[in-house]
Amino acid sequence: MLQALTAILLCQLAGETISAASGLPLPGPVIGMVILFAVLAIRKGVPKDIGAVGDTLLSNLSLLFVPAGVGIMQHAARLEDEALPVIVALVVSTLVTIAVTALAMKLMGKGRQDGPEAPAGRGQ
Repeated sequence: MLQALTAILLCQLAGETISAASGLPLPGPVIGMVILFAVLAIRKGVPKDIGAVGDTLLSNLSLLFVPAGVGIMQHAARLEDEALPVIVALVVSTLVTIAVTALAMKLMGKGRQDGPEAPAGRGQ
């Protein structure tokens, strides 16, 4: 289990290194996740120990939101001052996300029939 956690953290470290060295506007952990995904895709499967570590991290995911909550509480006064722009940004981004998702679903569903397809080769 320690080896699996080390592998995950090495992917994050590689992502941080790439982000810092290249100046990409992507966070290091995101680049690290892409690296981990690529490695697992090449292996064509998730090793049992990495899956177990991932499950453990996911089961305790709420703990990882504590620093974000503390940051929000520290900047509560600033959020109060800028409440309107924050609310507008949240509403607009939500509506754009819904619209883009609907468009993607519509484009992906083109060419499909609504009902079940008739079995091929049977004359009725």
